Amino acid sequence: MENNSLQTPIPRRYLDFQRHQRVSEVNNGAVIHDEGEQAAQTERLADKMLQQVYALLNRHGIVPNDVQEQMLTSHVRAMAHRSISGEPLPEVDASLFEEISPDSMTLAREVVAQFGNLPDEEAWLLSVHFEVAKENL
Repeated sequence: MENNSLQTPIPRRYLDFQRHQRVSEVNNGAVIHDEGEQAAQTERLADKMLQQVYALLNRHGIVPNDVQEQMLTSHVRAMAHRSISGEPLPEVDASLFEEISPDSMTLAREVVAQFGNLPDEEAWLLSVHFEVAKENL
């Protein structure tokens, strides 16, 4: 008779591997067990952040047109993906954003801060959406 109490338990990661689940570590320390779960988390985060972004714009009287709204939505969804996956942005040249107003940059930094794990370069890119939408007024 085999003594099971002396056997080492099988690590959970090995069991996950055996079930063909992909386990990946992201920059903010969260562990996503499979691509489906990662996609679901990305979708939830994107939806939450989009509500916050449009509420923020509304409070500041900024109303993007349909095309701007579509582009902004796509950008925020990409930000959510990078936040969950840990995928970095390509290098961004700060000098390209020198003409962005301080107000637009402040709003963008406020949004990026809500993600909690994205670099300031994300705010530079996001600020362009806010700056362009402000011109609709």
